Amino acid sequence: MTTRRDLLVGSLCLGGAGAAYALQPRRRISLLGRRSLASIVPYRFGSYTARDVSDLVAPREDSLAATLYGQTVGRVYSSSSGGPEIMMLLAYGDTQDDKLQLHRPEICYPFFGYAIYDNRPTEIALSQGVAIPGRSMIARAPDRQETILYWSRLGEYLPMTHLQQQEDRLATAMRGDIADGVLARFSVADADPAASIAAMGNLIPALIKAMAPNTRDVLIGSQRADALARVV
Repeated sequence: MTTRRDLLVGSLCLGGAGAAYALQPRRRISLLGRRSLASIVPYRFGSYTARDVSDLVAPREDSLAATLYGQTVGRVYSSSSGGPEIMMLLAYGDTQDDKLQLHRPEICYPFFGYAIYDNRPTEIALSQGVAIPGRSMIARAPDRQETILYWSRLGEYLPMTHLQQQEDRLATAMRGDIADGVLARFSVADADPAASIAAMGNLIPALIKAMAPNTRDVLIGSQRADALARVV
């Protein structure tokens, strides 16, 4: 005989199943598409030239990096007008879900013996009224110091903290989407932090503006790419 308790339990189970189905992502969103990440980022622009390097994913765990990121680009940019060499790492993953998520520098650097200092939110100005929300920090090991400027994109979101990244991933999943993601990390080794931040603040907008307008969204999302196209 079916009791009121049975009906209540049954309705709760059905509600749980419905919620689980609603949260199950069903549509994939990729701003990179079938393109190569390396092909959309220029080697030469303005006074800058780059060389490829293979060790900029460090600090990393190779097997984990291969799982998280479908494509990585490591380069060192230098300017004919002087200033420090600037290391760039772009790491792209076509799936951001519970198991595969971008690893933010403040989380992965300490695993390899670095201590994080002066970790703060910042805005990287691209043009008048257009900026990227990111973070600046200093990572120190016994024999090395890096000044780091980075941002991350998850679908159309640019989360500034790990918590925001989790919230944005959940919001994306609740819409039934599986989004791609990019971590863009720039760093200068063993130099004055203020000068390093200034140098990276000059390189990054020049790099983004040198990209084809229809590829900028891969790094900065569609909204900022469209806003930048209107002023550049």
